[in-house]
Order: sequence, then C-alpha cells, then structure tokens
Amino acid sequence: MNFSNADIAAIWLTLQLATTVTVVLLIIGTPIAWWLARTQSWLKGPVSALVAMPLVLPPTVLGFYLLLAMGPNGAVGQLTQSLGLGTLPFTFSGLVIASVFYSMPFVVQPIQNAIEALGNRPLEVAATLRAGPWDRFFTVVLPMAKPGFITAAILGFAHTVGEFGVVLMIGGNIPGETRVVSVQIYDHVEALEYGQAHSLALSMMAFSFFVLLALYGFRRTQGTSHMKYGA
Repeated sequence: MNFSNADIAAIWLTLQLATTVTVVLLIIGTPIAWWLARTQSWLKGPVSALVAMPLVLPPTVLGFYLLLAMGPNGAVGQLTQSLGLGTLPFTFSGLVIASVFYSMPFVVQPIQNAIEALGNRPLEVAATLRAGPWDRFFTVVLPMAKPGFITAAILGFAHTVGEFGVVLMIGGNIPGETRVVSVQIYDHVEALEYGQAHSLALSMMAFSFFVLLALYGFRRTQGTSHMKYGA
C-alpha cells in the first residue's frame, strides 16, 4: 500500500484523536458507570438513556447540535470566548469533545456491566476490613472489573477511529488539524482517486477486524479463566 504524506498525516491525527478520547472517556466515564451501576435513583433511567443516545442517534444530528452549542452564539462557545479560548468547532479540541460524546456509550456500558456483575459482597467484605471508598475501588473494584475496563478502552478507541459524521460536522476538513482517516477516504473518493481510497479503506477494514478478533479472544480467555477458577 502506498500512502501519501496526506494519508500518513490523517492516520497519525486519527491515532492521536482516538488515544486522547479513550483516556478522557476512561476518566469521566468511570464515575458515570459507577453511579449507574450502584444507584437506585429514578434518574438512572434518564441518565442511561442520555448516555446510550449516540447508539441510535444519527451522527449528523449530534454533530449539528454540538456545532450550535460550541459555535460563536452557543452557550459553550460564548463561555470559551469569554475565557479567551476562542471557539471549538474546526479545531482538534472540538473534535475531542464531540468524539467523547459520540463514543461515550462504548466506554460507559462495559464498565457499568462489569461493576454490576461484581455485586455488593466484595465491597461489603472490604468495608468490614476498614477499607475506605478509594481503597475499595482501587484494590477491589478495579482488579475484579478489569476485563470491563479493557473492553471499554478497546471499543472506545476503535469507535473513535471509525467516526465520520460527527467529525465532519465539527471538524470540517482541515489538513493536519481535523482531517482524520475517514474524511481522507471521502476526499479520495470525491477526487476519483479510488486506488488511494482503496488503500486507506482496506487498512481500516483490517484494523477493525483485528481489533474485534483481539476483543473476542480476550473475552474467551477471560471466560476460560473464570471456568477454571470456578471449578
């Protein structure tokens, strides 16, 4: 495969975006997942629905409203301008924020499911041993729910790599700034450069396949380990 300099720049920018978004989502998604897994509040349903909305919402719809919110006349845009940060649309920071919203269910839901699967017993035992909340999280929840966190990181990263609609709405098509792989493929097709589009698209297909293969292999390994220890 022969990648042009523009292709390589788009690949590098995509990897930077996916890595940044995954780290941010693990940081902010973990407390959301914890709350959803542990709360009995009536707000659990509405919050769960909001988190899961990107699964069914067209990306252009989400991108459109984020564009309005972060634009010069939007609430977020006015805040960032008052702080001297300018506006976020058509910047890498804007892409990160939009991607965090769009990939959130792919990170929150696996972590939530892993925490729910633990039940209350391990935390109650840790509490009887005088472990504080942070201690219980890092020494009990995190090790026992590790498969859920790994799955969340893999899915969040892979989903961000494959974004198009939200990225195009918020980031546009600025070389070296917002032009990611999916947009670069679109540009090649528009220019009738099918050979270069094929090379990038094939690399994306290979990436997706191996990510899913690794994920299913990891889940199978974890299932086998649980069966061994359970026996």
